[in-house]
Amino acid sequence: MEKNGNNHKLRVCVATCNRADYSKLAPIMFGIKAEPQFFELDVVVLGSHLIDDYGNTYRMIEQDDFDIHTRLHTIVRGEDEAAMVESVGLALVKLPDVLNRLKPDIMIVHGDRFDALALATSAALMNIRILHIEGGEVSGTIDDSIRHAITKLAHYHVCCTRSAEQHLIAMCEDHDRILLAGCPSYDKLLSAKNKDYMSIISMWLGEDVKTRDYIVALQHPVTTDIKHSIKMFELTLDALISFNKRTLVLFPNVDAGSKEMVRVMRKKGIEHHPNFRAVKHVPFDQFIQLVAHAGCMIGNSSCGVREVGAFGTPVINLGTRQTGRETGENVLHVRDADTQDKILHALQLQFGKQYPCSKIYGDGNAVPRILKFLKSIDLKEPLQKKFCFPPVKDNISQDIDHILETQSALAVDLGGTNLRVAIVSMKGEIVKKYTQLNPKTYEDRLALILKMCVEAASEAVNVNCRILGVGIGGGIVHQHELIHGSSFCAAELGHIVVSLDGPECLCGSQGCIEAYASGIALQREAKKLHDDDLLLVEGMSIKEEEIVSAAHLIQAAKLGNSKAESILRTAGTALGLGVVNILHTVNPSLVILSGVLANHYVNAVKDVINRQALSSVKTVDVVVSNLADPALLGAASLVLDYTTRRIY
Repeated sequence: MEKNGNNHKLRVCVATCNRADYSKLAPIMFGIKAEPQFFELDVVVLGSHLIDDYGNTYRMIEQDDFDIHTRLHTIVRGEDEAAMVESVGLALVKLPDVLNRLKPDIMIVHGDRFDALALATSAALMNIRILHIEGGEVSGTIDDSIRHAITKLAHYHVCCTRSAEQHLIAMCEDHDRILLAGCPSYDKLLSAKNKDYMSIISMWLGEDVKTRDYIVALQHPVTTDIKHSIKMFELTLDALISFNKRTLVLFPNVDAGSKEMVRVMRKKGIEHHPNFRAVKHVPFDQFIQLVAHAGCMIGNSSCGVREVGAFGTPVINLGTRQTGRETGENVLHVRDADTQDKILHALQLQFGKQYPCSKIYGDGNAVPRILKFLKSIDLKEPLQKKFCFPPVKDNISQDIDHILETQSALAVDLGGTNLRVAIVSMKGEIVKKYTQLNPKTYEDRLALILKMCVEAASEAVNVNCRILGVGIGGGIVHQHELIHGSSFCAAELGHIVVSLDGPECLCGSQGCIEAYASGIALQREAKKLHDDDLLLVEGMSIKEEEIVSAAHLIQAAKLGNSKAESILRTAGTALGLGVVNILHTVNPSLVILSGVLANHYVNAVKDVINRQALSSVKTVDVVVSNLADPALLGAASLVLDYTTRRIY
């Protein structure tokens, strides 16, 4: 075990469900048993192996000298679709206890039977590695879906043909975990034909039967079209009766519909017909001798299109159950039949021919390859399997969460002391904020605003934000939507004129609210007082290099400076008059004041409303915003609301 780095024997659980999968698993089991220095083998038997009607085929496992660790009765009788589902459920209930006791390193699962799906599901959910035998093949009925489902659950894959290998790769399985080994049963098939076979033929078909002068028939129900498959079986038996050759008929498997097929056999008296031998099971060693020397094999078993090709025996494949399987030239397909005539004609064409031996499914060396593959498994590798998806084009679809997280606005706050620019996301989060002292001149302010916006827009790329626009201003919300106006200049509330001969505003007009109540206006008045030595009162000081701001005016008013108090009162009155104009114009239900000056204005605004407003609007609520940066968020909302709105 040096190659895979494991420091203990690999504990392998082989689970077998029926006579067919045991024929594929037995060669592997013999190989594992022959190398006890590398492996520990646990055998679990379930499914139709344990049913008397299907031959109690677990006995052949015992005859091969394998110790059966666990027998699980998992088949719910009924032989219909519901019974198959219930059987899977029963297996899923019973398997966890077995796997908990065994604690295998890896479980080997074969093929496409519903029992195998239960095994793979249990192992996968219990974090047990799965080696799937014969994945990637194509056939008809529900078996295809089950086989591919097991492939998705399995961690390692042993396939039999090059096409199957390519199918697994196309299914996004890891190429490094796929082994093209061939079918394990071929290891026995290719060395079996020269053994004594006449005694076997005599035992099962009678002493008077010669080689190439009998037929082997094996037909199973098609679970996706039970009614049609039973009809095909009835026509097959009619054709065989008419063809009048000694025929060995094996009972069908346990799939839904098998009970009806057995009824058809008994209705036609097959079990007592002199030309027929009806049996539940033939040991695999003897079965391969029988098909190797038969004049023809007929039915829809995978054995007909797989193993029998190794001997060149003619095969008639009936119906859709094996549609898509790779076959040799020895196979003649009868896809559909309304009468026995088409099947009878196929018998006449095929019976007694000898075709070249086919090695599509193996060269006789599968087991050594599989054992080597098992030894290479590194249990230290992560259990979680990975899928190798092919390259695809970049995804051009959009994700709404991504849009909501990254669409952003640049918000600008023109304060009296500071200029502030922020990147604000759709969720109202300030991603990044920039603050600079407000220059003295108009030109310098514009230049600084432009510089800060460019810097913020560049940084937005680094923080994965898409800037939708730049927002400056206040807003009116009507019916939960911002009012924008015909040229997107609605709600320039700061430029409502409240006095015809008031101070000059930066907009060029006079008497605007902003000329009285903005931070810049208060800073201007504070500077005038300071220049006239009328600002400072006891308890105040301004350093020589310090810029006089609105905050100093507010501080002076709090300390009893009457001139400062008068300026703030006038500013509050101007703002109040502007709010009254708004109340009379749009009649809002709520007025929200925001910014660092809001707390100083709120009472003055309420007083003006009580004195000046009409009685119909006096009851409006006036509150102060508790947002940390209301000016920035409000400015951003102007952009975000408009650019992301949808009109239906």
